[in-house]
Amino acid sequence: MAFQFTDAHFHETAIDNKGITVVDFFAQWFAACRAITPIIEELSTTYDGKALIGKVDVDDNAELSAKFGIRSIPTILIMKNGEVVDTIVGAPSKQALVDKIEAQLVAA
Repeated sequence: MAFQFTDAHFHETAIDNKGITVVDFFAQWFAACRAITPIIEELSTTYDGKALIGKVDVDDNAELSAKFGIRSIPTILIMKNGEVVDTIVGAPSKQALVDKIEAQLVAA
């Protein structure tokens, strides 16, 4: 199951993470977000131990959404050692996400 990031612990789980973190900013009521949920869930299992993959519910975590300037959902941030290295706005394909994660793992 994908990790659930919140305003309260984002810094210690994502910013302080020494590795790859993938953060899906989503809303449960939005169809495009629901459509990629199975992909995020699958990738969180596939990359367990290699990358931290999780979700931020924008309705419950307005502070994080504001901090990262999230204006459209879904928005996926790919972070490396706590820094945003890539951003995907919209619903990417599974392969597009895999390619971006793999690129960061190879560069790690």
